[in-house]
Amino acid sequence: QFQLVESGGGLVQPGGSLRLSCSASGFTLDHYAIGWFRQAPGKEREGVACIRSSDGETYYADSVKGRFTISRDNARNTVYLHMNSLTPEDTAAYYCAADRDYARVVAGVRHLEVWGQGTLVTVSS
Repeated sequence: QFQLVESGGGLVQPGGSLRLSCSASGFTLDHYAIGWFRQAPGKEREGVACIRSSDGETYYADSVKGRFTISRDNARNTVYLHMNSLTPEDTAAYYCAADRDYARVVAGVRHLEVWGQGTLVTVSS
């Protein structure tokens, strides 16, 4: 069974940092593009960052550019989202998703191949 499990969420003060992890089981991430998405209460889901499998090309939403970094460790079968300079507007449930088509991940297509269950990030003083 293909599964993605997110971890690393929690409560952080404005200006703080967190590192989210997205670990795969039942399959290897080597040939999958991975995206991080988030959904705040009452808002639509939005794409945050993506990374391509073939060459590590990355894509970031304007709202997180310069503050968030996506990286992958194929040996650990894990993708990370490093989040710095967090603001209350970053508060959301964060999800990772995998798909063999990078363009579909960048586009944030609803039916990507594998989705995780999410981890909650709360930025508050």
